[in-house]
Amino acid sequence: FTPSSNDSLLLSGGEGLVDTTDYDGGFSETTTASFSLDTVIGAVDGGNDATEAVTFDYQMGIGLSTSFTGEDSLDVTIDIGGGTADTTDVESEASSIMGYDTTDGKLVVDGITYTFPLGGATVVVGDTTDISSTFTGACTYSAFTDATPDDCGTKNSLGVGGNGVTASIGYAFDSGISLAGGVSSTKSAIMTEEGTDSFGIEGAYSADSYGVAVAYVSKDNATSPETTYWGVNGYYTFDAASVSVGLETSDTSGVEKSGYFVGVSIPEVGPGSVNVAAATYNGSDGLFADTETETLIYEASYSYPINDGMTVTPGMFIKEVATGDDDTGVLVKTSFSF
Repeated sequence: FTPSSNDSLLLSGGEGLVDTTDYDGGFSETTTASFSLDTVIGAVDGGNDATEAVTFDYQMGIGLSTSFTGEDSLDVTIDIGGGTADTTDVESEASSIMGYDTTDGKLVVDGITYTFPLGGATVVVGDTTDISSTFTGACTYSAFTDATPDDCGTKNSLGVGGNGVTASIGYAFDSGISLAGGVSSTKSAIMTEEGTDSFGIEGAYSADSYGVAVAYVSKDNATSPETTYWGVNGYYTFDAASVSVGLETSDTSGVEKSGYFVGVSIPEVGPGSVNVAAATYNGSDGLFADTETETLIYEASYSYPINDGMTVTPGMFIKEVATGDDDTGVLVKTSFSF
């Protein structure tokens, strides 16, 4: 489609922002695009890759952002993921532990959000976004894997996602205190009954060298019991390192579970930084009942920037399993931004 001089372009709600008579084929002046590419190469002993085969996986992200008032932001995230799979087309263990989206090389919209100010607060509404998008949190650890350490042990509370249509609001006071809350809802897969409804609230405080955050989240599904989560994380920064900790509990019909995380970040080790952590991990939420066998994941990484747009992070992890040998992975992650 090639517009002629008589064609016009009109976006509802965008009057005054889009020229309705002239079309030059480009983005508006307030629109920006960003691109990122993460690749990982390495081998994992155990899991889906029991043969220790070397695999290569990648995930690319495209971010489109535009503003209509100078204070708001409409954002669209598009993911492309793929790489090595075994003979049964099972996602490689490396891709799984790194949390890469496997889209078989197809463009997939990962989220659409609109962020705008409301009084002194910040509001985020959208689809496929997180309730915790306005949560402050209190963690300085930079995780290597996408396992429990990635959210400082509080992925179900302080890092909780959304189920579909989501709205979240946060307010930061000058004193260092912040408050936030969000709701999310979706229909069930068969579209004939109520799906999962979630809501969460968070309070946080941050100072020059330390911070703490507490969150409560409730998930209610029409076909399963309600689950409630409490999460707390915090950090303390010393001269040479920063220590982050997290603790989370859940309650489902009286069945209580818990999990924890401890991580240390050393920001200046030669040209890069070191991160080491241990956390409870079971492949899903990282929480265990008292009667269950507790398993942990350990990770260590060294991240150093090659230049402004490229960072290389070699690392390793050990994932305990309840039965059999532990999973051990040695991986090299390379991140590009452009």
